[in-house]
Amino acid sequence: MPAVKKHTRGPATHRLSLSVAMALAACVAMPATAQEAGEEESESATTLAGLVVTAQKREEVLQDVPISITALPEQLLQDTGVRDVKDLQVLVPGLTVTSTQSEAQTTARIRGIGTVGDNPGLESSVGVVIDGVYRPRNGVGFGDLGEIERIEVLKGPQGTVFGKNTSAGVINVITRRPDYNTYVDGELTVGNYGALGVAGTFNSALGDNSAMRVYAAKRKRDGWMDVHTGNGPRREDEDYDQNFHSLRGQLLLEPTDTLDINFIADFTSREENCCTAVTLVRGGTAPLVDALAPDEGVSPVADPEARQAWGNRGTEQDIKDKGLSMELNWETPWLGGATLTSITAQRDWDAINGLDYDYSTADIIYRNADEDESLIAFDTFTQELRLTGSTDSFDWMVGGFYSDEDLKRNDSYRMGAAYEPYVSTLVFQRVAAGITAAGLPIDMSNPATFFSQVTGQPYGTGFAGLGALDRYEQDAKSYALFTNNTWHATDALDLTLGLRYTREDKELDSRYSNPNGSPGCAAALANPAGGVAQALLARGVPLGALTPAQQAALLGQLAPQVVGFMCLPWANALQAGRATHQEREEKEWSGTLKAAYRWNDQVMTYASAARGYKAGGFNFDRVQSADGQSSSGAGIIPVDDTSFPGEFVDSYELGAKTTWMEGNLLLNATLFHQTYEDFQLNSFLGTSFVVRSIPEVVSKGVDTELLWDTPLEGLMLQAGLTYADTRYGDETPTADFVFPGSLYKLPGSRASFAPLWSGSASVTYEWDFGGSLMGRFNLGGKYMSDFNTGSDLDAEKAQEAYAVFNARLGIGSRDRRWMVELWGQNIFDEYYTQVAFDAPLQAPGSPAPGDPLNSYNGFPGAPATYGVTLRVHY
Repeated sequence: MPAVKKHTRGPATHRLSLSVAMALAACVAMPATAQEAGEEESESATTLAGLVVTAQKREEVLQDVPISITALPEQLLQDTGVRDVKDLQVLVPGLTVTSTQSEAQTTARIRGIGTVGDNPGLESSVGVVIDGVYRPRNGVGFGDLGEIERIEVLKGPQGTVFGKNTSAGVINVITRRPDYNTYVDGELTVGNYGALGVAGTFNSALGDNSAMRVYAAKRKRDGWMDVHTGNGPRREDEDYDQNFHSLRGQLLLEPTDTLDINFIADFTSREENCCTAVTLVRGGTAPLVDALAPDEGVSPVADPEARQAWGNRGTEQDIKDKGLSMELNWETPWLGGATLTSITAQRDWDAINGLDYDYSTADIIYRNADEDESLIAFDTFTQELRLTGSTDSFDWMVGGFYSDEDLKRNDSYRMGAAYEPYVSTLVFQRVAAGITAAGLPIDMSNPATFFSQVTGQPYGTGFAGLGALDRYEQDAKSYALFTNNTWHATDALDLTLGLRYTREDKELDSRYSNPNGSPGCAAALANPAGGVAQALLARGVPLGALTPAQQAALLGQLAPQVVGFMCLPWANALQAGRATHQEREEKEWSGTLKAAYRWNDQVMTYASAARGYKAGGFNFDRVQSADGQSSSGAGIIPVDDTSFPGEFVDSYELGAKTTWMEGNLLLNATLFHQTYEDFQLNSFLGTSFVVRSIPEVVSKGVDTELLWDTPLEGLMLQAGLTYADTRYGDETPTADFVFPGSLYKLPGSRASFAPLWSGSASVTYEWDFGGSLMGRFNLGGKYMSDFNTGSDLDAEKAQEAYAVFNARLGIGSRDRRWMVELWGQNIFDEYYTQVAFDAPLQAPGSPAPGDPLNSYNGFPGAPATYGVTLRVHY
């Protein structure tokens, strides 16, 4: 986040003080690509104790800030291969970042708290801020972040200063700004899977009071997932490829000693294929899928580590991200030289994504990668103003924030030729089991025709084509006033009070259509019991042998099940032609109170209490239930009110920041206890995503961080360990939380994506050799204990403990003119599942563990990748 600061001019390099301090402190923390050889260095701290961060939107020494922070400088990020927020997790204990059916749906979690993706109406618990601009969803911040100067990961609620939707933490990204030197940086990368990347920077002064910087990158890579495509129409036999380009331009104006203005314009385009899934458990429905496919349909044996997927429909994704921003800092003549900061931004983000919903080569259900049928688009304007000042005893800040976000979603479901025979067979098996249990005979032949017998329509005509085509348009406005103030009560004691008042206004218009007319469902609804009776008689069931009461009881049991499957959301005739308008307004206070005491130059302790808030919203999906209420059980009645309330957190921390070895060793620890109310859990119900409000979630534990510039010259260590016990409360607010409800495993259990232990470590060693050469080696790793990757905590979605390691070895000139680096990501090719889920339409059994009828899929993490990078600077 841009902070209050004064600027230098002329040939001296312009950079924030954290990167300068880290460069001189660690010797390996920041490359000198922004300096000409022989330039005079800026004066700065020479030990780690001088590290500066902007976690409270002013420059402060890391060891004086009463917040749990992981501060990561450019060189460490580069050595570990961090290009986006997903790569970042290898360096931050307690941080988990996952993706699902599209890389656009990327979700960050801190201390086990985050927001499951796949619903654009659900906002993030972990905020992403890039160059002072809030990004509306984590996925919007996914991509090549370019020249990163540093990243600060702030743990715990940060809503007072950073604003909306930061109830779990903030990922604060600061990219490099223009300076007054003229130089060119270049990078060429080649790697396995056909990886090829080029990137370059041109920086130059435009005069005594202005400078510019342009960064451009192009990266391509073949996919690492092998895809069996059956008879298509998909022809791409690889998935998770890479093909994007980015362009970022900056113009810095410093017309006076007290005013600077920085303009940023950026554009990124990604045209890739993502994301297929592997089979984790092959259940009883798999033979049905196989029988309808030209090949084996799904994996013959569950072998996720083979990284093979089955899909006959495309997963093309087309993501465009562009924006303009202006940051102004003016040291005013008011209030002792208070600084006025203004950050104005306009951003547009569009994502189109094709999807094979059934994850098989049987042509069951899919979505085309077409803007009219698949679109998520954000058009966001934000404005932040703040005035910051200080006296000998008081640091103060007041400000305001405004956001106007237009969100549009086009969503669709297409039913292929295999849809009717597959679902018909699946349902008939259930019906036949009920008939035989009643001691009656039934003709078991041709189960695929059962639906046509119920409706009386020709086989293959009741369920085909474009079943659902829906439009969602949301306008969301956010207004906030905030203040954050620190009173230096004594030379040792600081007291901080922060308050924020937020108003959220949201309006959602939803329009639902069934272009194919839903003939199968419509016919079933016209006479449910009669249609089922007609089908049973056609199959030789002697209904006449039953009394009228027995017939009514039997049909009363079977008809709702049959109609329920014939009227799934995308085929439900009751959804056709619906239009709903929803509004919600929220006015909430959040804030923080902190006390920090510096016992001596080596030890500072602090205590803090914070109230965090994340806005409520609406489900962007077809939601239906037994009675039209979103909290009720399964059914076919459309739900008009798809809203869910805001999320709140009360957080308490006790921390210590200690400095050792004359400022060269930092060891920090924080005890935390966080209680969330109305936690927003996004659950996949097998046919749609619905947000459930969990009455209580408690996360408690300890964060530790270590930075050590060791006595061995050139050797630097960075490490962290997090213990987080994050659990759902014991409450059972709806029937879903009681067996056999889909969420019955939640009460009292450890939350999904919440490992008890996670640790990260990075060791970097830099040395000189020969007359003018240097070498640098980095090894970084992340460990996570076991956790569950499903929102419903099904046992089949458990992920065992695992560790991922990255390594990089570089050799180059001491003047940083060139360097060649050999690198590897996930060097031991560790397999792990990012997110596991019920295979759509293939898990009709009970939610009890081990039900043999259920199949499960998963989105795997990336395998080992390696390559070589050449960097040049002139």
